[in-house]
Amino acid sequence: MDSVTQVVLGASIQGAMLGRWQGRKALVYGGLLATLPDMDVLLDYGDAVADMTYHRGFSHSLFVLAALATAMALVIRRFGPRAAYSGRRLWLTLLLVLCTHPLLDSFTSYGTQLFWPLDTPPVAISSIFIIDPLYTLPLLAAMLVGLCFGLRRSGLRWQYAGLALSSLYLASTLGGKWMAESQLQQALQAQGIEAQSTFSSPTPFNTLLWRVVAIDGDQYYEGLVSWLDSQPPVLVALPRHASAADEVLAGSTQYERLRWFTGDRLRFDLIEQQWVATDLRLGMTGYHPFRFALAEQPPDGQAPRVIEHTRLWPAPPADLSSLRSLGARALDAHYAISLSDLAAPLSLPPHQQP
Repeated sequence: MDSVTQVVLGASIQGAMLGRWQGRKALVYGGLLATLPDMDVLLDYGDAVADMTYHRGFSHSLFVLAALATAMALVIRRFGPRAAYSGRRLWLTLLLVLCTHPLLDSFTSYGTQLFWPLDTPPVAISSIFIIDPLYTLPLLAAMLVGLCFGLRRSGLRWQYAGLALSSLYLASTLGGKWMAESQLQQALQAQGIEAQSTFSSPTPFNTLLWRVVAIDGDQYYEGLVSWLDSQPPVLVALPRHASAADEVLAGSTQYERLRWFTGDRLRFDLIEQQWVATDLRLGMTGYHPFRFALAEQPPDGQAPRVIEHTRLWPAPPADLSSLRSLGARALDAHYAISLSDLAAPLSLPPHQQP
């Protein structure tokens, strides 16, 4: 989730747990501590694919954060000022502030390596967008009330209420996920598509309208589904070019790591003599922010060359008018919006060009 959300979540947790003793400082301590796992963005792995796939790695591991909370609690109790609350309460507070950060991140589409160093795929429940005001606002209000009026009885109640409301909303997103997946399965059956894998995620800033994706060999299907829809979504077929990519990128460690990190939900295109891999989980048709140039296609007909240090391919500018169209579609099941209209023009592999 975004940094503001992580700050207010950590602040409310520590405010609820230690506010009666630490006062307003609890909100400051919790907010700062909650940002610690994201400090891994300062690390440069020297490669765009590595930067993406190692983010939310060791710093988001429940094992690492549990050990860190334990070490911090021991140091604070040993060298810090004597406190009226127990060491167990301190340890539990630190554990919750640190571990709720990656747990919340795992509800987004990016992928969080909760069990690092185990070689398990990243957890991406994909039931909430990375910025969702309905989740953040109750926590933000609780923190602001606590900062302004302190953490006496009413201030503590605001922390409890903010945490309860945001948690209930987060749980409700799982209902939206179930709705979207159910509608997608109905659409696949109606169109006779046997998908290798499926994926669904909420569209920006809401959980009313969902984007659904089905992978089927060298193509994938994409559609939109809303809570207000009475019919399964119309799925649009789009090229994926996976077979061509397998030949070109055989032996590429970045290619294999991307497949692992994304669950092989990738699209490949030849653009300006560069083989570009697109992470289909993130963004929308026409605007996918995570795209990587993995190989070069020489114009003289020579064999493609794998790029040793990959780079992030520029994403097209975000189109705010498409966000307005998505908002209208979320509130009106009959609002016409074409995914093909949103799609940015992409090049085809040479053997598929007209």
